[in-house]
Amino acid sequence: MYSINKFLKRFFDIVICSIAIIVLTPLWIIVAIAIKCDSKGPVFFAQERRTKNGRIFRMYKFRSMVVNAESMGAGLFNYENDPRVTKVGRFLRNTSIDELPQLWNVIKGDLSIVGPRPCVKYELGDFDTLNKKYKKRFEVRAGITGLAQVKGRNENSWEEKVTYDNQYIDEFKKQGLWLDIKILFSTVAKVFRKQDIYEEKVDSTMDDAESARLAEEEIIRLAHLPDEEEITVG
Repeated sequence: MYSINKFLKRFFDIVICSIAIIVLTPLWIIVAIAIKCDSKGPVFFAQERRTKNGRIFRMYKFRSMVVNAESMGAGLFNYENDPRVTKVGRFLRNTSIDELPQLWNVIKGDLSIVGPRPCVKYELGDFDTLNKKYKKRFEVRAGITGLAQVKGRNENSWEEKVTYDNQYIDEFKKQGLWLDIKILFSTVAKVFRKQDIYEEKVDSTMDDAESARLAEEEIIRLAHLPDEEEITVG
């Protein structure tokens, strides 16, 4: 039954994304023009991320920040009023339109519509030494949206995100494609309500860069904690 559900999931992904790309082509053109008129740089932003089994791929988005933003300020984190975000980029992020190019990643087989969000290549530290909890989320293809996104998106800590990701993997084995459909509808509703777009700082008194540095260190620490059974044995 699980094999059938995986086949239906992939079929659903390809059909829905193919239709969406065709229907949204006029919007893509408008967004591309707006980005080029608003700031210097390419229309698309590509970033190395991890999907199933830790495989690295290039994920695409509409560029919503200034060029080389990843090496400035908060790095991978995006706090409210981030100065790196362009005027058009803020609108794209608020409406999640910046995520649309990932439809091509789904067609290519890098992503699924629903699954754990793909982490940046180096975001969790060394992939090979991740503990079992954090590595489990890589048992399936990463997704454009997922259970963690409808349960809180950026307001969730990485621990909460991973817990929801692993819950999704377990629940998909029971519910199959129906679970993806429910999450997809919940995602659309959340986008319209513009909820949980920005991440929260470790400490509101810190500047963006310092808060991001501490948050990144904590994420890597948690991802490499010994597994519970190892702690028990020790």
